[in-house]
Amino acid sequence: MAREKKGRRRDPWDDMFGSFDDEFEEMRRRMDTMMEYFMRGDLEDVGQPMIYGFSMRVGPDGKPRIQEFGNTAPQRTEETGRREPLTDVIEEKDTVRVIVELPGVERDDIQLRAEDRFLDIEVNREDRKFSKQVELPCAVDPDGADATYKNGVLEITLKRTAPKKRGRSIKINGE
Repeated sequence: MAREKKGRRRDPWDDMFGSFDDEFEEMRRRMDTMMEYFMRGDLEDVGQPMIYGFSMRVGPDGKPRIQEFGNTAPQRTEETGRREPLTDVIEEKDTVRVIVELPGVERDDIQLRAEDRFLDIEVNREDRKFSKQVELPCAVDPDGADATYKNGVLEITLKRTAPKKRGRSIKINGE
């Protein structure tokens, strides 16, 4: 087996998990930054739990997908107090199911809006705020959607639709 410059043998798992090293390094950098803020006292008045996490799955194309969630990632600082819930999108033959974790809220607190290839999820309570726009893998029919909420888990089933025609032929008039 060929050796790399550092004397380390090339592992067959490197191709599949090689990008994880970069992802973990980025996560370590973010956690170090959060700890620096905390040690300086910049995060003392947050007033609610700080949540940050990620979910790792292998997508249908065989590539790993890392999804972040929470309210402390640096790119979400403009929305202080708003959490991005953990979601899972499952493609089925005729439907797309979206499963969302929304702990501690009531069914009436949840607002859903679906359009073409996007699903917007909002919860705006005084003590809990969740927000996420989910890009769906295909076009869906919002009129045929069904949603249930039980024990903090929201499940939305959306019917697939044929992709909308983007253009049409135009007749040219003249001589």
